[in-house]
Formats: sequence, C-alpha cells, structure tokens
Amino acid sequence: MKTSEFSYHLPSSAIAQEPMEPRHAARLLVAHTLEDRRFGDLPDLLDPGDLVVVNRTRVRRARLLGVKEGSGGRVEALLLRTLDGGLWEALVRPARRLRAGSRLRFGGLRATVVDDPVDGRVTLAIDAGDTPVETAIERWGLTPLPPYFHGTLGDPERYQTVYAEPTGSAAAPTAGLHFTPEVLGRLQDRGIRRVAIELDIGVDTFRPIATEDVETHRMHSERFRVGEEAAAAVADTRGRGGRVVAIGTTVVRALETAASSGEVVPGEGATDLFITPGYGFRSVDLLVTNFHMPNTTLIVLVAAFVGPSWRQVYKTALERGYRFLSFGDAMLARRAG
Repeated sequence: MKTSEFSYHLPSSAIAQEPMEPRHAARLLVAHTLEDRRFGDLPDLLDPGDLVVVNRTRVRRARLLGVKEGSGGRVEALLLRTLDGGLWEALVRPARRLRAGSRLRFGGLRATVVDDPVDGRVTLAIDAGDTPVETAIERWGLTPLPPYFHGTLGDPERYQTVYAEPTGSAAAPTAGLHFTPEVLGRLQDRGIRRVAIELDIGVDTFRPIATEDVETHRMHSERFRVGEEAAAAVADTRGRGGRVVAIGTTVVRALETAASSGEVVPGEGATDLFITPGYGFRSVDLLVTNFHMPNTTLIVLVAAFVGPSWRQVYKTALERGYRFLSFGDAMLARRAG
C-alpha cells in the first residue's frame, strides 16, 4: 500500500482552533449513514448492553522552557516518556546546540543530556532536588498543545478528559474530550457500561508517515495497560451479544494488542501495533474518533476499520463544515464487514 492512498486535502480553515463549549455540543457524524448528530446524542445511538471503553490517561505538563547552563541560550524540551533508571526520553530544540553532558535548567528543574541528539531526541537525567520529579514537572511544565492549534485555552484542563486519572501522555486521547458528566450519566441510565484502559500517547501518533510504502513505516511504541475489569467486561459484553465501543484509536490499539491470542486478556507493556487495511479486528465493534491528519497512522487505522468508504465519510465531513483534529468534531463508525 502506498502512503499516498491515505492522503486528502485538509484546508487550514477546517482545523478547529477553539474547543466547543459545552464539550458534548461537538458534532458527530454517523459514518455508516452519514447522519449529522451531536456528541450528546451518543447514548441514544448505542444500545443497552453495549460497552464503552475509554482511555483514562492524563496529559503530563510535559513542555519545559528553559536555558542551557553556561551559554544561557534558550532551550525547549518535550518529555515523551519515562525510561528505566529514572531517565526520560525527550524531544529538544534547538537540538543542534546540545551534546551529551549539556546541562539544562527549567525553572526549579535541572536536567543533564545523557546522549547526543538523534532526530531531535535525547535522553535526559532530571534532578528536582527533594521534590518528586512528577510533582516538579507539574509545577514548572506547560501543557503540550498540538502544533497545529494556534488558539488559547482559558483552562488547561480543557485538554484533559473529564475522567483522566493517571498521568502519562504527551497528548490527549482526543475522542474522549467530548464527554461530560451529563453524557456519562445518560450512558449509565441506558444500561451502557463504561470501563477504562490506559495507553500513554506519544507525539509520534500524529506525525505523517515518512515512507513511500505504508508497510515499511516503523510504528512507535507506547505503554498500555488493560486491567482485569476491562478484559472481563469485554468478554461479558461479547458473550451477551453486546457491542464494544472504542473511544479513540488508542483504545483500539490497546484492546487489539491485548487480544493478540484471540480474546482480550489482562496485560500491560509496550505496543507497536500498526493497524492497516486487511487487519482482522478481534475486540472492537464501533469506534468513536475525531477526524485525523492525512498520511498518518491514525487515518490508516480508520481506513482499516471503516473500509474504503472512509473517503466518502471524510469528503462529507469537509463539505458539511465539520471541524477537524484535536479540538474538532467526531464520527461514530461501524466496523466494516
């Protein structure tokens, strides 16, 4: 498959530059009927006995602004994930001015570059003194908003889901940003159960595929956890003939990784699962997701799930003025076949 098969024209005017308020007022395109709804209608579009699975990861205040000690030159770091031994993987800029041993200061945080930058990535050893590192990051860091978002957020919590719990991601699971306590309550009232998994989202998720052939793209790895409650709920739902509704592509990847043996089993670790057309889905029946950038692994996953009609869905969304990307609108898709 050629990467160009997953391209489409996304005008800048279609990229949402402010979040919708209230959250559930975002539009929702029902992919298999091309019906226009609102996200607040989601409980009415599902059946009692269905299971909604969300990614409860919380976005870390992972953007650090500071200086290089000695020269005083400005430097920026985006913390991507924790590594063994208390180290961190980070994107830095300007990377060309940093080498192994460079010392950086971000407010009350100090960091030492462990290795020379490769494609802008380094390993950092972070020192927060007597303060726990995660606490210090929350104190001195900024919320890492997407690079295509040029608006402002009055409240950084607007880039968190209302059910966000453990901190771990460099970006939000954006399909979940539309939920409000009201919508969650209506799901419960209709007999639609909700469980949570975790997948820590890295920035590579949103980057365009750089290879000509999709199959030669090297998928990034992200930490995931599917607990016993979630695994049991999926098995129970499918056993009763209910549908599993994944809220976001990250939930699809976590559940499908946990179902590598055929059924979803509890587990945690790292996943580099790259879902492309022809993949046989084992665990997910419906997908709620935002509209994604062309030529990304996200749009490839959507094409695998929806089938060739994904192009018509996206064409319709653009023609009808749907808002795209992280703070945009959403679609509800049924698995092809």
